[in-house]
Amino acid sequence: MSKTLIRKKILKIRRLKKSKSNIKFNTIYSLIKKVNNLRKKVVGGYYPVNFEIDDLEILKKLEKKKIKVSLPIIKKNFAMNFIKWSFKDPLNINKYGIPEPNKGNNVYPDILLVPIVAFDKKKNRLGYGAGYYDRLINSIRKKKNILTIGLAYDFQEVKKIPISKYDQKLDYVVTNNNIL
Repeated sequence: MSKTLIRKKILKIRRLKKSKSNIKFNTIYSLIKKVNNLRKKVVGGYYPVNFEIDDLEILKKLEKKKIKVSLPIIKKNFAMNFIKWSFKDPLNINKYGIPEPNKGNNVYPDILLVPIVAFDKKKNRLGYGAGYYDRLINSIRKKKNILTIGLAYDFQEVKKIPISKYDQKLDYVVTNNNIL
């Protein structure tokens, strides 16, 4: 099945299910607390839209543990930067209708929570198709180590995601019931 057909099918299922189950904070925290000097690291999250797994509670609890969090800002030419952010900071709405931080200092997350449209057992991820996360992960990996954790519902798993040389495999995929 093509990426386009997989994307269309899974987004329709996700929209119809409108699932409210989420990933427990302790599941994510158990993965990231293994990172050395966690309090000196930056976690990149996202603002959930289109019935994505909601990572905001996870980010809020990380911030309470004095761990720096950041959110993406969409740039020109399908680029994306992460900006250090706090729940006290205001957000703007970007051209896709997604809340993002006001301008601030760019950061390169050490740990990245990644939204997923579909995934397979090999931790290949399918997004919305513009390549924002693949470009970002590739760019950061050239500078430093990064831990990538995709967040999805179990029903978003497919048998096989067609991949290209540009696609970035995730380190983990965490669903509402499992960790890959």
